[in-house]
Amino acid sequence: MPFDIESKFVIAVASSALFDLTESHRVFSEEGEEAYRAYQREHENEILMPGVAYPLIKRLLSINTPQDQIVEVILLSRNDPDTGLRVFKSIERYGLTISRAVFVAGSNPFKYMAAFNATLFLSGNPDDVKEAVEHGYPAGCIYPSDYVDDEQDNEIRLAFDFDGIIADDSAESIFQSGALDKFHSHEKEMASEPLPAGPLLRFFTEISKLQQREIHKNQNDPTYKPRIRIAIVTARNAPAHERMITTLRKLDIRVDEAFFLGGVEKIRVLNVFMPHIFFDDQVGHIEGVARKSCSIWSRK
Repeated sequence: MPFDIESKFVIAVASSALFDLTESHRVFSEEGEEAYRAYQREHENEILMPGVAYPLIKRLLSINTPQDQIVEVILLSRNDPDTGLRVFKSIERYGLTISRAVFVAGSNPFKYMAAFNATLFLSGNPDDVKEAVEHGYPAGCIYPSDYVDDEQDNEIRLAFDFDGIIADDSAESIFQSGALDKFHSHEKEMASEPLPAGPLLRFFTEISKLQQREIHKNQNDPTYKPRIRIAIVTARNAPAHERMITTLRKLDIRVDEAFFLGGVEKIRVLNVFMPHIFFDDQVGHIEGVARKSCSIWSRK
């Protein structure tokens, strides 16, 4: 019987984002492919340390129950199956329920996202992310982080920028031109018109559906605490706030917290919200945040 991947919430993650492959990459870069293959076989039974995407992936997988396996994580790897065996042994040791993978022996594996119904490709390689986005695939580069996961807290907190992430950057381009008054005037005039889709809208929509499942569980069992909390952190402020709300209403999406900052540094509220991942479209916006959360950026 075929596995119904279309009914799942699917994320694709690069092996180098799930685990720390820094030393393996060094061997490949400095000594070449054959030395790399020998190194991976020699260290095959040494368990890899968690990578920057590990806390988020572990938390998302923890939503699954024996009766309800809604979250699916697909491993995408530039390795071949032989050298990738170490990654799967680490997956098994950490107890991650990841059983499906793509090994492409040196190529960028993003082109297989649609085949697995993946809503997002997470990688630590900016070149891979750029290539994926240029081909129309939703992808984000995970920024290096000092984040330490608190395993006593089982909530999953996700924060999103709005323009250039959930919505396209057509309005933001006016803002970036420096014409703030023109931006506010334009957005006030267009307040009743939803913005076009941004590069991560589908992922945002699907994570919102996952949140609704959690809320439904709480409605059926008041002792169950919903585990997904979503925030939007945007440089917009009044009167430009209304168009964002209009867009969310059209999508029929609920957010738990929204911050209209109007120039206030995002780190000030993110230090309080403490997201497990923060999605922004500009590296400069997340450099400070990365010390407090697992941050990613998505190139346009």
